Amino acid sequence: MYSTSTFQVPDLDKRHSGFPAVHKDWWKESAQGIPSLITALPGPKSKITHDNAAKYMKGLSSQVTLFPVSFERGHGVMLEDVDGNKYLDFSSGIYVTSLGHCHPKISEAVAHYAKTLMNCHDFSTTIKEILLEKMASVLPKGLNQVQLYSDGSSAVEAGLRACRAINGKHEFLGFFRDFHGKSMGAVSAAQMIRGDVFSFGPTRAPGFYMMPKPDPYRPHFKKADGSIDTDAYISFYDEFFRESTVGNVTAVVLEPVQGWAGSIFSPDDFVAKLKAWCEKKKILLFADEVLAGMGRTGEWMAMNHYNTVPDVITFGKSFGNGFPVTAMVVKEEYGDAINKISASSSYGGNPMACAAALASIEVIQEEHLLENVRTVGKYFMKRMEEMKANHPIVGDVKGKGFLLGMELVKDKHTKEPFDEAGKLVYQKAFKKGLAWIPAGHILRMSPPLIMDQEYAEKGLQIIEESIWEVEKHFGYVH
Repeated sequence: MYSTSTFQVPDLDKRHSGFPAVHKDWWKESAQGIPSLITALPGPKSKITHDNAAKYMKGLSSQVTLFPVSFERGHGVMLEDVDGNKYLDFSSGIYVTSLGHCHPKISEAVAHYAKTLMNCHDFSTTIKEILLEKMASVLPKGLNQVQLYSDGSSAVEAGLRACRAINGKHEFLGFFRDFHGKSMGAVSAAQMIRGDVFSFGPTRAPGFYMMPKPDPYRPHFKKADGSIDTDAYISFYDEFFRESTVGNVTAVVLEPVQGWAGSIFSPDDFVAKLKAWCEKKKILLFADEVLAGMGRTGEWMAMNHYNTVPDVITFGKSFGNGFPVTAMVVKEEYGDAINKISASSSYGGNPMACAAALASIEVIQEEHLLENVRTVGKYFMKRMEEMKANHPIVGDVKGKGFLLGMELVKDKHTKEPFDEAGKLVYQKAFKKGLAWIPAGHILRMSPPLIMDQEYAEKGLQIIEESIWEVEKHFGYVH
């Protein structure tokens, strides 16, 4: 771990955070031997800690309610609970600590500014200046007008308001099963009922409409040969625009990869067709990359996979590797619109946040993590395809890079979702020391981007063992 004496004043000529790089294998010593379990899970101290906290804390996620462990420490790909059990992390704090828990460079950057300058509202600082220039260098040319926030929902809300300010229109088109946050506008642009979780509107905000989005495994529109028909989706959008809206649509709000819905990627040709449709209708394309952006799919932004530049984009989660920092970015020609929406916030862009985000971008570059995600991501998909072939309840596998999902079904022909199996596989794997994410019948995986093939295989072996046990439990194998 660094001491603060390693810090150097940021060099404006080199445009660097001032914190030195670390060896790319900084995390491997703490990963040795994980999972390492010394009690049954959850352990006795975990249960006490959780039960005491749950007297006051409400609205817990399904991650916690299905497996109420209490964590104490994290380092790299390792999580340790209050009982001393060590887990392999396949969650990254739900897509957040993507560069590993407590990355030395990022932790030191935050610590320095926590002792130097914590907040000065939206005044400029050197660290903010360098961050903004660094963001402009990794995003597509011209996508460079920025405002910073402390949570994804705030960034999305700002993006919605910016869209209205850009073209003076007010309606939005969103997609079935997308997720954009938990504030009113963000909720209105997304699915509002998920199982037993309700957003309690009591309705969507005025001017928000939902359309079907291409899911290759569960398509609404098919060609004669049974394959998904993306042109038919676009044709339906024409009809929907004409019949359901008042013709005053400002933007289509898109989650390029559906995270909460289960790591669902649209067909490769869809996003470019959607962008062309938006341009024809003179409406904006707003890509919400709070979950998928900043390296998780092997690209700086998931939209790069589709060779498409949105008009508005949001980042979060991985952006500060656990420190609350998010961003809303618009094209250069639309920058004045941000000035019209009272865009600043109390915590957005504070020096600690800027240091975390800048150090995170530098870590991705210095440790060549995009290349690692692409390489190990291919291994993930190869192994998951093998699991699909070998297991009767694995209906589909999906992913790019380290944004991965596995869909469990009762029957591969009917594709009926198997929620009970999903929950049980999640719990069994967690009991074996794998910290990860449930989503009903879809198993979600979002390992830290630093993970190599050895630890990827460890996690996949735990998942496969758990699937075998669940298949035996439900009578699929003997």
